[in-house]
This record gives sequence, structure tokens and C-alpha cells, in this order.
Amino acid sequence: MKIEIRGAEKLSFREKQVVVLKEMGKSTPEIANTLRISASTVATLYNRARSKGYEVVIIIPGEILGLAGEEEMDSEAE
Repeated sequence: MKIEIRGAEKLSFREKQVVVLKEMGKSTPEIANTLRISASTVATLYNRARSKGYEVVIIIPGEILGLAGEEEMDSEAE
């Protein structure tokens, strides 16, 4: 699995850190502790990043979903 942030070039370094940790499911207090900043700063950075219009895309390889190689399996069955 790969997480891609589209529009990341619009975000500051700290905004990217907060966005990635949020997308990984971390809570505001956990992010604040990890980055050694206040919870209100985390909220500010996250809201600022959201206003810049980034988009998170999760890329999951077909093998993980059992979809890769289906065409090969179909041709072998014939």
C-alpha cells in the first residue's frame, strides 16, 4: 500500500507531516506529542493544509486484493 498526497507541493513541510500522520489515523494529541508541538498548532496546520486543497490517494496493488493475474488465470482455465 502506498499513500500519495496530490497537491503536496502547496503544503509546508509541517503541514505535510500533520497530514500524513492524520491519514495514518493518529489523533491530534498523538501528532502533537510526536512532533513536539501543541494540539492547537496541529489543528491549525491541518486546517491550513485542508484549505489548500490537497488530495490523498491510497494505492493498493492488485495482488493484495486478489485481482492481479486474473487474466492469466482465465486463459489457463480454457
